[in-house]
Amino acid sequence: MDETANIAAITAEPRRSSFEKYAWLFMRLSGAVLLVLVLVHVYVNVVAGDGVFKVDFAFVAGKWASPFWQLWDFLILLLAVLHGTNGVRVIIADYAARPALRFWLNTLVTAAAALMLVAGTLTIFTFDPCPGAVGDLPSFCPVPAAPSH
Repeated sequence: MDETANIAAITAEPRRSSFEKYAWLFMRLSGAVLLVLVLVHVYVNVVAGDGVFKVDFAFVAGKWASPFWQLWDFLILLLAVLHGTNGVRVIIADYAARPALRFWLNTLVTAAAALMLVAGTLTIFTFDPCPGAVGDLPSFCPVPAAPSH
Protein backbone atom coordinates (compact mmCIF):
# COMPACT_ATOMS: atom_id res chain seq x y z
CA MET A 1 0.00 0.00 0.00
CA ASP A 2 1.43 3.37 -0.90
CA GLU A 3 1.73 6.47 1.27
CA THR A 4 -1.25 8.26 -0.31
CA ALA A 5 -3.62 5.36 0.41
CA ASN A 6 -2.53 5.30 4.07
CA ILE A 7 -3.19 9.02 4.50
CA ALA A 8 -6.59 8.74 2.79
CA ALA A 9 -7.56 5.82 5.05
CA ILE A 10 -6.53 7.70 8.20
CA THR A 11 -8.26 10.97 7.31
CA ALA A 12 -11.46 9.43 5.92
CA GLU A 13 -14.69 10.27 7.71
CA PRO A 14 -15.81 7.50 10.03
CA ARG A 15 -18.92 5.61 8.91
CA ARG A 16 -21.96 7.00 10.62
CA SER A 17 -25.23 5.37 11.44
CA SER A 18 -27.77 5.75 8.67
CA PHE A 19 -30.49 6.55 11.25
CA GLU A 20 -30.52 10.26 10.35
CA LYS A 21 -30.89 9.45 6.67
CA TYR A 22 -33.89 7.22 7.39
CA ALA A 23 -35.36 9.77 9.82
CA TRP A 24 -35.08 12.43 7.11
CA LEU A 25 -36.71 10.12 4.57
CA PHE A 26 -39.46 9.21 7.06
CA MET A 27 -40.30 12.91 7.54
CA ARG A 28 -40.78 13.40 3.81
CA LEU A 29 -42.79 10.23 3.25
CA SER A 30 -44.92 10.51 6.39
CA GLY A 31 -45.67 14.15 5.59
CA ALA A 32 -46.92 13.22 2.11
CA VAL A 33 -48.99 10.29 3.41
CA LEU A 34 -50.39 12.43 6.25
CA LEU A 35 -51.44 15.08 3.77
CA VAL A 36 -53.54 12.54 1.85
CA LEU A 37 -54.94 10.89 4.99
CA VAL A 38 -55.94 14.18 6.61
CA LEU A 39 -57.42 15.72 3.45
CA VAL A 40 -59.61 12.63 2.90
CA HIS A 41 -60.49 12.65 6.62
CA VAL A 42 -61.62 16.29 6.48
CA TYR A 43 -63.47 15.78 3.20
CA VAL A 44 -65.40 12.72 4.45
CA ASN A 45 -66.15 14.16 7.88
CA VAL A 46 -66.91 17.78 7.06
CA VAL A 47 -67.20 18.60 3.36
CA ALA A 48 -69.09 15.55 2.02
CA GLY A 49 -71.30 15.30 5.08
CA ASP A 50 -73.50 17.91 6.70
CA GLY A 51 -70.63 20.00 8.02
CA VAL A 52 -68.74 20.15 11.28
CA PHE A 53 -71.88 20.77 13.34
CA LYS A 54 -73.20 17.30 12.48
CA VAL A 55 -70.11 15.57 13.89
CA ASP A 56 -71.37 14.14 17.16
CA PHE A 57 -71.20 10.89 19.11
CA ALA A 58 -73.47 9.06 16.66
CA PHE A 59 -71.37 10.21 13.69
CA VAL A 60 -68.11 9.05 15.27
CA ALA A 61 -69.70 5.82 16.49
CA GLY A 62 -70.97 5.10 13.00
CA LYS A 63 -67.57 5.73 11.49
CA TRP A 64 -65.64 3.72 14.06
CA ALA A 65 -68.03 0.79 13.73
CA SER A 66 -66.14 0.15 10.49
CA PRO A 67 -62.66 -1.41 10.79
CA PHE A 68 -61.65 0.55 7.68
CA TRP A 69 -62.17 3.92 9.40
CA GLN A 70 -60.61 2.67 12.62
CA LEU A 71 -57.48 1.75 10.65
CA TRP A 72 -57.59 5.05 8.72
CA ASP A 73 -57.76 7.12 11.92
CA PHE A 74 -55.12 4.93 13.58
CA LEU A 75 -52.75 5.60 10.67
CA ILE A 76 -53.34 9.34 11.07
CA LEU A 77 -52.62 9.04 14.80
CA LEU A 78 -49.52 6.88 14.33
CA LEU A 79 -47.96 8.94 11.56
CA ALA A 80 -48.81 12.29 13.17
CA VAL A 81 -47.28 11.32 16.52
CA LEU A 82 -44.15 9.81 14.95
CA HIS A 83 -43.77 12.68 12.47
CA GLY A 84 -44.15 15.27 15.23
CA THR A 85 -41.85 13.42 17.60
CA ASN A 86 -39.16 13.18 14.95
CA GLY A 87 -39.49 16.90 14.23
CA VAL A 88 -39.14 17.79 17.91
CA ARG A 89 -36.14 15.43 18.13
CA VAL A 90 -34.44 17.40 15.34
CA ILE A 91 -35.21 20.71 17.09
CA ILE A 92 -33.75 19.33 20.34
CA ALA A 93 -30.61 18.22 18.49
CA ASP A 94 -30.25 21.70 16.98
CA TYR A 95 -30.87 23.79 20.10
CA ALA A 96 -30.01 21.74 23.21
CA ALA A 97 -26.26 22.16 23.56
CA ARG A 98 -25.59 19.88 26.51
CA PRO A 99 -25.78 16.10 25.94
CA ALA A 100 -27.54 15.51 29.28
CA LEU A 101 -30.21 18.07 28.43
CA ARG A 102 -30.68 16.51 24.99
CA PHE A 103 -31.05 13.08 26.59
CA TRP A 104 -33.71 14.19 29.08
CA LEU A 105 -35.65 16.26 26.56
CA ASN A 106 -35.67 13.36 24.09
CA THR A 107 -36.74 11.01 26.89
CA LEU A 108 -39.60 13.34 27.82
CA VAL A 109 -40.73 13.71 24.20
CA THR A 110 -40.56 9.94 23.64
CA ALA A 111 -42.58 9.27 26.80
CA ALA A 112 -45.22 11.81 25.74
CA ALA A 113 -45.39 10.24 22.28
CA ALA A 114 -45.77 6.76 23.75
CA LEU A 115 -48.54 7.99 26.06
CA MET A 116 -50.39 9.62 23.15
CA LEU A 117 -50.05 6.49 21.02
CA VAL A 118 -51.32 4.21 23.77
CA ALA A 119 -54.23 6.49 24.72
CA GLY A 120 -55.21 7.12 21.11
CA THR A 121 -54.94 3.48 20.09
CA LEU A 122 -57.05 2.38 23.05
CA THR A 123 -59.64 5.03 22.22
CA ILE A 124 -59.88 4.02 18.57
CA PHE A 125 -59.92 0.24 18.99
CA THR A 126 -61.89 -0.15 22.23
CA PHE A 127 -64.53 2.46 21.40
CA ASP A 128 -68.03 1.08 22.00
CA PRO A 129 -70.37 2.49 19.35
CA CYS A 130 -73.47 1.27 21.19
CA PRO A 131 -73.14 2.02 24.92
CA GLY A 132 -76.32 1.41 26.85
CA ALA A 133 -76.52 4.71 28.76
CA VAL A 134 -76.29 7.17 25.85
CA GLY A 135 -79.36 8.72 24.27
CA ASP A 136 -77.84 9.83 20.94
CA LEU A 137 -77.10 6.36 19.56
CA PRO A 138 -76.42 5.67 15.90
CA SER A 139 -79.23 4.07 13.93
CA PHE A 140 -77.49 0.68 13.67
CA CYS A 141 -77.47 0.17 17.47
CA PRO A 142 -80.16 -2.09 18.89
CA VAL A 143 -82.76 -0.32 20.98
CA PRO A 144 -82.18 -1.17 24.64
CA ALA A 145 -84.95 -3.23 26.13
CA ALA A 146 -87.12 -1.54 28.72
CA PRO A 147 -86.41 -2.78 32.24
CA SER A 148 -88.91 -5.39 33.38
CA HIS A 149 -90.67 -4.97 36.71
